Amino acid sequence: MIKILVDCFGGDHCPQAPVEGAIAALKKNPDLYVILTGDEAILQAMLADKTYDKDRLEIVHAPEVIGCDEKPTDVVRLKRNSSMMNGIILLRDRDDIAAMVSTGSTGALVTGALVRLGRIPGVIRPAFCPILPTMDGGLVGICDSGANVEVTSAHLRQFAIMASLYMENVYGVKSPRVALLNVGKEAEKGDTMRQETYKLLEETPSVNFVGNMESRDLLSGNYNVVVADGFSGNVLVKTTEGTALELLKKLKKDIYSRTLYKLGALLMKRMFMEEKEFMNYQNYGGSVLLGTSKVVVKGHGSSKAVAVEKCIEQAYKMEVSKLSDKIEAEISKYEHYED
Repeated sequence: MIKILVDCFGGDHCPQAPVEGAIAALKKNPDLYVILTGDEAILQAMLADKTYDKDRLEIVHAPEVIGCDEKPTDVVRLKRNSSMMNGIILLRDRDDIAAMVSTGSTGALVTGALVRLGRIPGVIRPAFCPILPTMDGGLVGICDSGANVEVTSAHLRQFAIMASLYMENVYGVKSPRVALLNVGKEAEKGDTMRQETYKLLEETPSVNFVGNMESRDLLSGNYNVVVADGFSGNVLVKTTEGTALELLKKLKKDIYSRTLYKLGALLMKRMFMEEKEFMNYQNYGGSVLLGTSKVVVKGHGSSKAVAVEKCIEQAYKMEVSKLSDKIEAEISKYEHYED
């Protein structure tokens, strides 16, 4: 039985989305066991009219809630009884719990995971790796995307190794094509750190490095992993998501501007619905925190039930594939770098 903990308070649609997402995941995976953290009375009331296997779900009472404006360091010290911190401590202390899913404060989750859980041996810094769909129907992971604003070439090589193993073991991508986010495709492009990273990645046999990537090519389908510092990666992901959403809004506005366009859209309704689903981030789960001693998945703050279900599925596959053990084994092959 694989036990996954779900933080039920902190996101925009909590606790409804985590509860419904957890029940959906339980129905799909007979060897899954879910632990919900949060206000027990509220969670029990929500579960009262739900159909699920009661032998595979438990509630851990944690009445405090973390606000988005609270300092992460204060949360770690002072809010041990919040749904998130209580969950992180349980994840650390109980060997039978494999992973945790949360849609709460990103800063608090990262800080709590680093302070309370620690890193996989050999990993310098854990990194976020969100997933986006590509134009050829594939997927691309962006690592890092928000956890490490300042990095070294050694950090970026580890991000490439961890993300490659993640894409291969969780999404079945054989020999993932890895690119370095840069201002141009030529090897000599970018600052000194990225030039050093380029050489390191070329010397890393376990990474299928295919060169630099310019941001406009993120969704081309030519790459399965893009390596970046946390600042650039986060800007890349949010700009891409925002552009897609704004294009959908403009398309809808233009369609309703003329009767002829409305008639055409009616004929193409199925296609438009498919494209909308294709670009809906809710269908792709959350951003995994690669490199922590136990699996942590951060969902969007606006995650609905389907997104939480996908996050649980990500955590489940990471544990089934023993991804952490594979990361430790691969990282150990390379020279140790001090942070």
